[in-house]
Amino acid sequence: MNFANLTTEKRNAASANIDKVSTLEMVKIINDEDKKVASAVEKVLPQIAKAVDIIAEKISNGGKIFYIGAGTSGRLGVLDASECPPTFGVENNLVQGIIAGGNYALTNAVEGAEDNKNLAVEDLQEKNFSAADVLVGIAASGRTPYVISAIEYAKKTGAITVGVSCVENSALAKIVDIEITPVTGAEVVTGSTRMKAGTATKMVLNMLTTGAMIRLGKVYGNLMVDVRATNEKLRDRAKRIVMAATGCDESTAIDALNKSEGHAKTAISVIVG
Repeated sequence: MNFANLTTEKRNAASANIDKVSTLEMVKIINDEDKKVASAVEKVLPQIAKAVDIIAEKISNGGKIFYIGAGTSGRLGVLDASECPPTFGVENNLVQGIIAGGNYALTNAVEGAEDNKNLAVEDLQEKNFSAADVLVGIAASGRTPYVISAIEYAKKTGAITVGVSCVENSALAKIVDIEITPVTGAEVVTGSTRMKAGTATKMVLNMLTTGAMIRLGKVYGNLMVDVRATNEKLRDRAKRIVMAATGCDESTAIDALNKSEGHAKTAISVIVG
């Protein structure tokens, strides 16, 4: 497999002497390259919107969304999935992240996991993945065997598949139902896709889940009315959400939240009737 032709593996002329410049100039080079990421994501907004609508529809019909990836890509999927329950009050298994090598791989390199095609199928079967669900394969290069195998399996079940990669015309893009490819180009440190590619991936995943949750009524205006108030910060946020949504004073908001077991959306209903 020849990786040399991948744009994410090419050397970046802008950072060729990054080891010789001042620290301020070093971080400026990184920042200048990061500025290009939002533009790359902007170019694929129609594909992201299409995926959001399908994900929302599938969830409405009882399906789940699964992210699957290896290394940085897998960790980003797990991160986004883990933030959905506290932010939107959904069940822990509604959005799931699967990383090659399992939970150990979240903090450690697992040699060979990303090349194991059988492991991907086993991981999906263990999660009872079905045609009702959506699989989002994440691979900066668009050619990770673990992810490709997962997508192939998902397609056999009849499920909708989405591919997030940062290289044009990748193997992943060619086999998914919806291709999301923000082309971020050469990295500041050659091949380090935890940088621009990782940032672009995080931005896309943010949009997929946030967009779907908005479509599902988990956001009122721009307020996270289904937030789980599980600590002091979130309890204070729930109070401010109720106050902002209803125009009530603090004591009224607290009283309504107490009657609603801390659930902001219910408290709002209590106040407005």
